[in-house]
Amino acid sequence: MDFNEASPSAGLPLSGCRVVERSRTVAAAYAGRLLAAMGAQVVMLEPEEGSALRRAPPLLDDGESALFAYLAVGKSSLVCDPLTIRGQAALARELDRADIFIDDTPVRERAGAGLDAASIGTRFAKLVHVSVLPFGASGAKADWDGEEVNLLHAGGEGFLLPNGLSNELFPDRAPLKIYGHFAGYQGGSMAVTCALAAWWSVPELGGQHVDVSVQDAMLAVGAFALQRLGDGSLEHRTTRSFRYGGVFQTLDGYLELLTLEDRQWSALVELLGRPAWADEEALRDPLERSRRGDEINGHIREWMARHRVEDIVRRAQKLGVPAAKYRTPAEVAQGEHERARGLFAPARLPNGRQVDVLQAPFQFRCTPLQRPGRVPALGETAREATA
Repeated sequence: MDFNEASPSAGLPLSGCRVVERSRTVAAAYAGRLLAAMGAQVVMLEPEEGSALRRAPPLLDDGESALFAYLAVGKSSLVCDPLTIRGQAALARELDRADIFIDDTPVRERAGAGLDAASIGTRFAKLVHVSVLPFGASGAKADWDGEEVNLLHAGGEGFLLPNGLSNELFPDRAPLKIYGHFAGYQGGSMAVTCALAAWWSVPELGGQHVDVSVQDAMLAVGAFALQRLGDGSLEHRTTRSFRYGGVFQTLDGYLELLTLEDRQWSALVELLGRPAWADEEALRDPLERSRRGDEINGHIREWMARHRVEDIVRRAQKLGVPAAKYRTPAEVAQGEHERARGLFAPARLPNGRQVDVLQAPFQFRCTPLQRPGRVPALGETAREATA
């Protein structure tokens, strides 16, 4: 595939940026996905049998991987085995004209495939080589494998789940993982920001090896809990919750309510109909409200159980009370807010089927993102090159 040919990504923030991605994990694939969404031309290097992500759940009713469709849309695919002479030649050709190389090959396999940092840095002096591994490419844990559940707990978040209402309702429930690939997406996001920082500094510094640890990305998510360790406070799932507010069950659903400021407390009292218990002089003090959080939540819970979630949220937002409904995936995909912002757009699968996918978790005011495009068939780049 000729990276210089006209592309629908022209004019986007990363138009002209060339990316090669060798991914087995969600973290590395998501990094490539975000770069593609911003206009970079991304080529996935896949083994003969295709990426394992092509078979990863959840699956659509026709057997196609919904996860892979989201992660791969807007990219192209090239079959490349760097352990073969032909694969080495293809790899060298792609890296020679790339700006960024995203790679999650395990450290123990890199030297044999010519993918170690020293070899890449010597051969491609201006290339930004982004390593995305569970525990990084250096240090005592560099050879450790890590699945999503391992990384959630290694990053501390698993220690804090379930909390709030979930912990109250199910106090004996074992520590949980967040649904889906939360850690992988955090690692991929960190890889993108690091990759772009290194790429923009190439004119002054040349190429770099960027070592991204998904565990580090997860630790950054829980930075507040870690910060509190310095105060001698160890947060736990049984204690990690807002003093009052949080998740509440309504007449027909669930919502989350947050009141951090005095004006929000006043608005909440208005939302609840100015009940007599809230007029107590002592409750004007935010510290006193924090001390009596369980008592306040008991009153809020009783009121919430008598009202419909949509009515509560609509009125809360008018009053300035931060509140939002917990929605089903179908409600999110068809939501008024999401439609107005054009967050979802159609993409075409290799079998021709059209599905809606999230364009990106962001938009740009001056350069709106293009529609996602196609999910590449395995090895389509090689076929295009010889057609």
